[in-house]
Amino acid sequence: MDDKAKTIAPDALTRFLAGYAPLEGVADELKRPDGSLRPVWAPLMRYLAGQSTEKLARAFARGDQYLHDTGVYFRQYSGDDSTVRDWPLSHLPVIIDRSEWDGLAEGIVQRAELLERVMADLYGRGDLVRDGFLPADLIAQNPEWLRPMVGMRPRSGNFLHFLAFEIGRSPDGTWFVLGDRTQAPSGAGFALENRMATSRVFHDVFPRSNVERLAGFFRGFRDAMNGMRGDHGGRVAILTPGQHTDTYYEHAYIARYLGFLLLECEDLTVRDGRLTVRTINGPEPVSVLWRRLDSRFADPLELDETSALGTPGMVSALRSGAVDMVNCLGSGVLEARALMAFLPRICRHLMGEPLKLPNIATWWCGQPAERAYVLENLERMMIGPALSTKLPFDIDATTALGGRFRGTAQAPVSDWIGREGASLVGQEAVTLSTTPAMSHGRLTPRPMVVRVFATRTPEGWTVMPGGYARIGQSGDPTALAMQAGGSVADVWVMADEPVARDTLTQTDTGPFLRRMPGLLPARAADNMFWLGRYVERAEGNVRVLRAYHLRLEEHGRRAVPLVDALSVFLEGYGLDPDAAVPPTLLHQFDAALHCAGKVRDRFSTDGWNALNDLSESAHELATKVQQGDDAARAMSVLLRKTAGFAGLVHDNMFRFLGWRFLTMGRALERADHMAAVLSVFADPEASDGGFDVSVEIGDSVMTHRRRYSVESNRNTVIDLLALDRDNPRSILFQLDRLREEEEKLAEMAGLTQMGEASRRILTLQTSLAVATPELIYTRRLTRLRRELGAISEALTAQYLS
Repeated sequence: MDDKAKTIAPDALTRFLAGYAPLEGVADELKRPDGSLRPVWAPLMRYLAGQSTEKLARAFARGDQYLHDTGVYFRQYSGDDSTVRDWPLSHLPVIIDRSEWDGLAEGIVQRAELLERVMADLYGRGDLVRDGFLPADLIAQNPEWLRPMVGMRPRSGNFLHFLAFEIGRSPDGTWFVLGDRTQAPSGAGFALENRMATSRVFHDVFPRSNVERLAGFFRGFRDAMNGMRGDHGGRVAILTPGQHTDTYYEHAYIARYLGFLLLECEDLTVRDGRLTVRTINGPEPVSVLWRRLDSRFADPLELDETSALGTPGMVSALRSGAVDMVNCLGSGVLEARALMAFLPRICRHLMGEPLKLPNIATWWCGQPAERAYVLENLERMMIGPALSTKLPFDIDATTALGGRFRGTAQAPVSDWIGREGASLVGQEAVTLSTTPAMSHGRLTPRPMVVRVFATRTPEGWTVMPGGYARIGQSGDPTALAMQAGGSVADVWVMADEPVARDTLTQTDTGPFLRRMPGLLPARAADNMFWLGRYVERAEGNVRVLRAYHLRLEEHGRRAVPLVDALSVFLEGYGLDPDAAVPPTLLHQFDAALHCAGKVRDRFSTDGWNALNDLSESAHELATKVQQGDDAARAMSVLLRKTAGFAGLVHDNMFRFLGWRFLTMGRALERADHMAAVLSVFADPEASDGGFDVSVEIGDSVMTHRRRYSVESNRNTVIDLLALDRDNPRSILFQLDRLREEEEKLAEMAGLTQMGEASRRILTLQTSLAVATPELIYTRRLTRLRRELGAISEALTAQYLS
């Protein structure tokens, strides 16, 4: 904390807090019930009180800019469509004293172990149902209880490894659990990004605050995941439904952060009971899988036969002990809200102690006598199909100002609670605490829930010292969820003494070891390959469009053979010459962005932003430019942005396997496009000006002037754009690049003989290397394009299938 913040005048702090008034009957994180400031908040409040409105705005903008530059987003759903939105950070963190957090963490650890024991029983002996602690229908009617998993014991001996819990604070200041997240808990990666953004907002405060770091939690989880491999070998991977899920950014981010493979179900196959990932070098075993999709979609053979996301045989791989899963299939059954009502009694039965963190199913029932009455009705009357129904309210859908939740006596609820019970629940209210948020330059109390994470390590359950909070909107009764306008905040667990600075990596004590690059799944390689092709295809088309519009500006709409030839050439690529920025070109940029999104875990932030900016610029230009000079200038803008992306790829990307496929995709596409251009505009019968157009599209005007003392003719154009090994736009240059990169791939794959792709590249490269311009006639160029297509097919068959 800087000196200014420490010495701020008390009256300035008083003025800053003057308008902050917690709601009556609502606990507040900032102020005690008597209106005094909680000590843990005092340093941050003193700092804020000493800042001008302009300085705070700049600080908040730093956090927002970080999130934007990093590409953090969420999907806003409306009907059948969705749009990507910026991450809605509430800039002020939620601050909790470590002594209070330690007690909270103790309750979380107990609850995690309780859920583990419940799941082990539900898929094992079944004592809880048989002995009357759980109604049979509550389990059997739940679609998340998976009968094929009954009797299966995980290889590690544990069903649950990574959990999340929604918690809130009641009016009396105690914490309670609103929901258990056992299926495929999300948010841990977002908690990290919230921390990164908030530390930039308060860059002069955070380093001197005693805020517990998050890296140790993730290091423990990573090491535990790696340790689960045991002697089985194999890889650790994260299984994602794909880039269209609302948490895909987090999947890619956490995969990069922890160094795990990011896979989709199509990457995986089960062979002889073992789970393998298809890589460019063939199948490789996967022994630990962090599942981020719902259980029932994981295996269309034994679970949901309609699933297009699953891997056939996944259940059999688990059953054989060939793979460990985090969390085990079927864990979604523990998320049923109705189950929460039975946990206090089950806890006493299984663990011999009361539940340390009460849950919403007991807390909202009011006074002890009423609570006992409702619980009695719950246990006695929860029968029939409605047992899988959620509790009477949805935390994201019925939030009122101040965080008040009211149950509603919906028909299914009254069916399984009973008329008196439903009436009682409908009249009770759960009140969550509020936390300060900045709104229009003023502090405002906003309703809040916190998501807390726990992971299993060899030493036992560990709780993340923090998490992320969801913050509601003032005046909006339904706005805790981001879909409804809510925001998120970092959670600072603050100690009284300095905390150790922690990182994900620990100091190596052994000898230095350079590790080999990781595996490259075939799907990831395919997307890198087509990313290169789409970007290069778009660039080639942009160059032709610029040449067309420059001549359209010069000649107008008069019938000019060269302009007509350019128009026909564009139509051959599906580009509308009457559109300044044709829709097909926009589709190509979008396709490139889609491919990059599929390998987001392997893409740098700068590379992603450059490509995203390129696509957005193309769409924006399409709405406002006109044909002719205006469109030509727009194409020049796109070329510069394409060159920026290419520069990042060439200069900054590590030469890992994915980069090689991207490079080969670009080389193939550039060679094909150049052959197409030369076959039309360098044909002996081409329209006047065709040779110059070829050189212009090939970005070789200056080189041609320096190298040849004559005007452009067919021989000079073919020599420069087809046969010059030093020209990065020539066909032979691309074949040299293809051969170089494919040889490295074959070497890394341990191939001792030439494959089909190698033979085809070498044959075509040699034929061009010994050719002279006179031999590269138009039919040869047409055949060359077919040979390039055969090379692409051979590469796909050898590495990408």
